[in-house]
Amino acid sequence: MKRKLIAITLITVLICVGSGNIVGCAPTSATEYDLTIDSTAGGSVTVPGEGAFICSPGAVVGLVAEADEGYRFVNWTGDVGTIGNVTAAATTITMNDNYSITANFIALYDLTIASTAGGSVTTPGEGVFTYDEGTVVNLIAEPDAGYLFSSWTGDVGTITNVNAAATTITMSSDYSITANFGWFNITQVSTFGWHMVGLKSDHIVLAVGWNPYGQCDTGNWTDITQVTAGMEHTVGLKSGGTVVAVGENTLGQCNVSGWTEITQVAAGGWHTVGVKSDETVVAVGTNAQGQCNVGNWTDITQVAGGYLHTVGVKSDGTVVAVGADPIWVGGFSWHYGQCEVGNWTDITQVATYYFHTVGLKDDGTVVAVGNNTQGQCDVDSWTGIIQVAAGFEHTVGLKSDGTVVAVGNNDYGQCDVGGWTDIIQVAAGYLDTVGLKSDGTVVTVGPSYDV
Repeated sequence: MKRKLIAITLITVLICVGSGNIVGCAPTSATEYDLTIDSTAGGSVTVPGEGAFICSPGAVVGLVAEADEGYRFVNWTGDVGTIGNVTAAATTITMNDNYSITANFIALYDLTIASTAGGSVTTPGEGVFTYDEGTVVNLIAEPDAGYLFSSWTGDVGTITNVNAAATTITMSSDYSITANFGWFNITQVSTFGWHMVGLKSDHIVLAVGWNPYGQCDTGNWTDITQVTAGMEHTVGLKSGGTVVAVGENTLGQCNVSGWTEITQVAAGGWHTVGVKSDETVVAVGTNAQGQCNVGNWTDITQVAGGYLHTVGVKSDGTVVAVGADPIWVGGFSWHYGQCEVGNWTDITQVATYYFHTVGLKDDGTVVAVGNNTQGQCDVDSWTGIIQVAAGFEHTVGLKSDGTVVAVGNNDYGQCDVGGWTDIIQVAAGYLDTVGLKSDGTVVTVGPSYDV
């Protein structure tokens, strides 16, 4: 009898141990629970993995979700009542039932924001910002004094209103956008080298572009009635007939402080010319090519300063010119004929830049002499012109209907003015063309000056 009792006891112990659950050491009567794990695009669950897992009741299971590059973990969804922290990528779940959970990830997109001269983006700022997919980002662009917000450009497909300074963009990809600012209330523009100036209706002057010599430092100018840009300097005519100038002055091109009774100014390459009320002319700056030999000029109504020469229109419609023709440099000479204007008649305005000169006749036609290697003098067919401008190797004409024509070198798009309308004045520079519109705003082609 004693042997039987021992045997029965042994069998009972073996059954109890054999029935124990491996996870959590639950009693033999407990039910095992299924934990089903998956993830959305953009990442995966690395601990314990993805799929279906059998767990003991009460087991605390570690969870780790890892995002792919360009994504971030958002949260756990599904049967999350016993998850320690549903917004933590590394957390735990306590198994009290069958559970199915999902690790959710979201794409991250970069928003690159910049602005042109004349203002800045204050919200959210400028630079690179990272947002969740679908985020609606507030944008606020604020102009500087003298500028207006123009538009947003770049990846603007999800911007609510590209013409509004305060708007939003919805992030559905990587985007790069620019806030553009422009001049307004402009009454006259001028360009020559690598900078541009604009005269506002309140007689102050704006300037943008290359500024190593301070040629754009016109912020304190007041009472200006006309501006002109030279190669590396800027000149302004004041209402009282005096003149101011800033920029490179090594050759004396800015020595205009003593000038009086001036009615018009023109800046050349490295010289400055002024017409006086008695229709005589003064000039300062380099005279290496004779471009300042204007002391005997009389009856002059308008002057233009070129790279190395000066041109003047007389009251009788004839034209005079001084300066390099031929041009002597290092013992070599080049003859382009840019000063051969002696036979011109009925001229109302002249323009010049490098090695060609353009004249507007009183019947709206145009004449030109000088270098024509790029077709910059091919203006014979122009009609209905009311103003001309000469650039480095291109020529621009403003028509009476407010449209614009251009010929010459177009390597930088400086002649792409065919779509311009409502233009009231044009200016031509080294590689650019500028147009002043009737509403006081400015358009440009060629290298941008952010106006």
